[in-house]
Amino acid sequence: MFRVLALFVAALLLASCGGDRDSPSPRYPELVSFGDSLSDVGTYRVGTVQALGGGRYTVNGSSARNWVEYVAADMGVPDLCAARTGLDGSAAQGFAVPPTSHPECTAYGQGGARVTNPIGPGNKALGGGNAILGQLTEPVVNQIGMHLARRGGRFSGSELVTILAGGNDVFMNIALVGSGQQTPDQAVQAMAVAGSELGTLVREEIVGRGATRVVLLLLPDLSASPFGNALGPQLQALVLQMVQAFNASLRVGLDLPSVLIVDTFSYSQDQIRNPAQYALDNVTVPACNLTPAANPLGSALICTTATLQTGSDPTRYLFADSVHPTPIGYRLTAQFVLIRMLQRGWR
Repeated sequence: MFRVLALFVAALLLASCGGDRDSPSPRYPELVSFGDSLSDVGTYRVGTVQALGGGRYTVNGSSARNWVEYVAADMGVPDLCAARTGLDGSAAQGFAVPPTSHPECTAYGQGGARVTNPIGPGNKALGGGNAILGQLTEPVVNQIGMHLARRGGRFSGSELVTILAGGNDVFMNIALVGSGQQTPDQAVQAMAVAGSELGTLVREEIVGRGATRVVLLLLPDLSASPFGNALGPQLQALVLQMVQAFNASLRVGLDLPSVLIVDTFSYSQDQIRNPAQYALDNVTVPACNLTPAANPLGSALICTTATLQTGSDPTRYLFADSVHPTPIGYRLTAQFVLIRMLQRGWR
């Protein structure tokens, strides 16, 4: 099935030339997105991050977008902008920029955000290098609450809502296992709880408050990413269990006409197993040069077309850093989402 879809995706990529806006009559007046770094359109594009040409978790450049931006472009809805911007890190290094809310913006995803826990990767409360950057890491529960507060406690029912989260819960829990503060079984259970919490938010706070078109992406297989490959066999297998537990719990109770669940877990596995089907040459090595001299944060957040590894081609590499896709990786995800929407009759 995925090989057929891969060929369909490749054809769509050529036809769309990267998702240019050509829809004369948008079906949705706006797109509202919730999640983490994979959906972050520029929360931290301030201070030193902006000065370095960064802001998205990918290979940053004039035409770079993430998956939700590609979806918005294809659907012809207004350009997405970050609902909140700022950093709470080191003033000396230019990472202290007072958080600012942007009521006109509907892209709530933030790098480091978890489902309900406010302390995610990059948050200064974790200390060490996290305190230098100081990501805001507003959890998804808060993101949804912020949107509802701006809109009188309801979704209009005419917007397209997207959700993708859970990755940072994996990173935080696997770190606890690695430091001996949590057992593997506890980590798997914690991910099952996080998946259930996100499912409840979708049911009660999104669909239950009026949303009628909700696109929910399953967590991709992080065990097959460069991050997962670097863990060693035991922890890599544990990450796979954690992701599967999250996705299984997330699905419960969401067989609803207003919710489209997109299996990006299986899709991500197929990209790793059959890269040529997606016009990819490399699915194991980051395209970005993540050495301290080239990238002091070691993150795609400040990776640009000028700071790539020698010989890497971001149009043929799947990963920008250890977990975040290149623009082509995001585009593939977006096209897969759009195919599923078309099949549901939502396009």
